[in-house]
Amino acid sequence: MGMVRQPVIHGSDSEEPRGSGPQPPGPPFGGQPPGDGGNASAFGPDDDHFDDELRPQALSEVIGQREVVKRLQIMLNASRKRKEPLGHLLLDGPPGLGKTTFATVIPKELGVECTMTSGPLLMAPRDLLPYLTNIAYGGVLFIDEIHRMAPVVEEFIYPVMEDFRVDIALGEGLNARTMSMKLKPFTVIGATTRSGMLTAPLRDRFVNREHLDFYTTEDLAVIVGRNAKILRTEITPEATIDIARRSRGTPRVANNLLRWSRDFADSEAQGKITTEVADAALRMREIDFLGLDKQDRRYLQTVINVFGGGPAGLQAIAHSMNVSADTLEDEIEPFLLRCQLIQRTPRGRVITAAGYEHLRLAPPGPQQGTLF
Repeated sequence: MGMVRQPVIHGSDSEEPRGSGPQPPGPPFGGQPPGDGGNASAFGPDDDHFDDELRPQALSEVIGQREVVKRLQIMLNASRKRKEPLGHLLLDGPPGLGKTTFATVIPKELGVECTMTSGPLLMAPRDLLPYLTNIAYGGVLFIDEIHRMAPVVEEFIYPVMEDFRVDIALGEGLNARTMSMKLKPFTVIGATTRSGMLTAPLRDRFVNREHLDFYTTEDLAVIVGRNAKILRTEITPEATIDIARRSRGTPRVANNLLRWSRDFADSEAQGKITTEVADAALRMREIDFLGLDKQDRRYLQTVINVFGGGPAGLQAIAHSMNVSADTLEDEIEPFLLRCQLIQRTPRGRVITAAGYEHLRLAPPGPQQGTLF
């Protein structure tokens, strides 16, 4: 079987304090140790350890999602007091909001191991079986993009989640028989960006379910400031707000913009991110004050210039922009709808007054209908 085993994250019982865990010989990322005046440019942005450092390592370090954190804390406290595995947990929400972060923090809080895999990798029951047979009591199996599991795997996991039992068919035809194998109780944490694609039987087997929503600008500014310290990059409070405001309410976008601003500051501004430096860096990336990029503004301009502001069909807009309709619907339109710059109507897409205002254009006056 050519399946590649996924990473295993150890719980907090086996961890050392943050920043003092096992590291390669010598200073991390080829630079000086933290606190020794190391240069920010010593970090390698593509290093796996770089991403791990930006990710919170404890529930107390998670910024934002306060109600979710409170509920998770209650679940964890109850699990510790009863000395039982945590109930199965489903995390849903748009990409980049911290589903994987929560899934990696929870086992560390409980002091158990976390084995990670992804729905598209689980094409047959035999792909899931090694994870189930090797997981320890109370351990966590994290399945990312769980809605993309093959249907046969989904049916196979039902008795696993409910009774901690694996049913294995042996032989074929008249000689076929089923062998049941008991498993150690453990926790399944599933993450999905499309909870509606989960079947009801699978969704109902998750005892706990949490939805992650977009972050406020204030929370994102705190995240940017925190991560800038981890990256040993000097940034002003005003610059953190400027970057946060353009991050679309998503920590992943905020981290990406911070990394770009950091590169720009190291190259063009002596390494310090000020409001002017952040603005210049993001202008170079063609990201405006609301967080729209070039493709977003092109969408608005196309509907206004070609279709008179709408209504316009999705396929017509896609052909006019020479972009696939799926790209428009999945990547561009969601943020424009959140910002109330466009509307979806039965007749097609329409630019709102806020959309015209954002492009500094005058909205068209009311059109007088004709009898014929």
